[in-house]
Amino acid sequence: MPRVPESGTDAVTTDLPPVEPVGLSRVAADWAANARDCASGWDQDGGLPDSVRKEFAASGLLAADLPERYGGVGLHPLTLGEITARIGGECSALRGLLTVQGMVAAALLRWGTEAQRADWLPMLAGGRLTAGFAVTEQGAGSALGSVETRIEASGRSDRQELVVSGHKRWVTFGAVAEVFLVLGKYEGKPAAVLVDADRAGVEREPVNGQLGMRGARIAHLSLDGVRVPRSQLVAPPGLGLSHVAGTALDHGRFTVAWGCVGMAEACVEDAATHAAVRRQGDIPLGDHQLVRSLLARAAVDAAGARELARRAAEARASGPGHGVSETLMAKYAAASAAAAGSRAAVQVLGSAGCAPDSRAGRHFRDAKVMEIIEGAQEVSELHIAERLLRRFGGAARGTDRSDGPRLPGESS
Repeated sequence: MPRVPESGTDAVTTDLPPVEPVGLSRVAADWAANARDCASGWDQDGGLPDSVRKEFAASGLLAADLPERYGGVGLHPLTLGEITARIGGECSALRGLLTVQGMVAAALLRWGTEAQRADWLPMLAGGRLTAGFAVTEQGAGSALGSVETRIEASGRSDRQELVVSGHKRWVTFGAVAEVFLVLGKYEGKPAAVLVDADRAGVEREPVNGQLGMRGARIAHLSLDGVRVPRSQLVAPPGLGLSHVAGTALDHGRFTVAWGCVGMAEACVEDAATHAAVRRQGDIPLGDHQLVRSLLARAAVDAAGARELARRAAEARASGPGHGVSETLMAKYAAASAAAAGSRAAVQVLGSAGCAPDSRAGRHFRDAKVMEIIEGAQEVSELHIAERLLRRFGGAARGTDRSDGPRLPGESS
């Protein structure tokens, strides 16, 4: 059973009732408005304050797409996307909290046992636990099949415990998470296990001053002979990467895509507002053709990313396993739109875009991280192209397969 702090500043003692989707949209709007004023400070101070994290966790926004019986409200993917875009347009750290909590919850919902779902999911949805997704290692970034973390039987005769040893890097909210979903190898096969953060042998190394996501309480994680109940192994060995981590990463790509949509649209807003009111002598900045070109390209990229994200949401509404290809394309396009749009916004804003409190400047740094996490852009290109070649090559040979990527708007 997961252990939750019962007292002290880290305790969350109030179980909030489920919030209806319309109410959640209003809650997200309020949080976005608050983040507009505070996100730069969180970024400069190097971390989302614990009090803010706990208030956000208790708001009902985390893992809201879970079924009601597990503490969610069964949120439709499109509504989840819109909420994520609104939060992401203001603060990537808050969006990162929403993302990582949803990733771990999605993996448990699909591949956990009924006991695991009953024990852990209400904790995640209610914000009583903050989750971390610990997969990346020094020698295993995009190539997660190369992880070296070991998950072994304890050696005791009852074999009811597992021993976890390894080093994980760049864990979002790893500095404060109460539980980690850890990818490792068990008897040579990929496996995933839930590790309570307060167990002996768990050590954290907070990361500060990185390029982007500075408010997301990122940490490196050391696991030195950490003992956990065997009941916390998620799915049989062999399914840890392709199934458990794969489901988590797919969910992560979806929310990252929508978060990037929000970033791209926020950058268009900031750049266009500045160009409309800033004057160079007697000439409005927006009257310059080159400035208009920057604005137009950024707006088109943002609109295209939103459409791809919307189509991914529609495909995912069909149930687990659907919309994977659409999600991959949406994340790829949205990360590119956020990167290009933030670059254009900083260019239009000039010195204002380089200021410490610049939203566009913060998005510029965060957007580069978005082009790397949950599948680097180059890796995404390979996956998209591979599926296209498999699908259309099969059609040309008369052996068409239905598991390849669909063109935007088609269901998978």
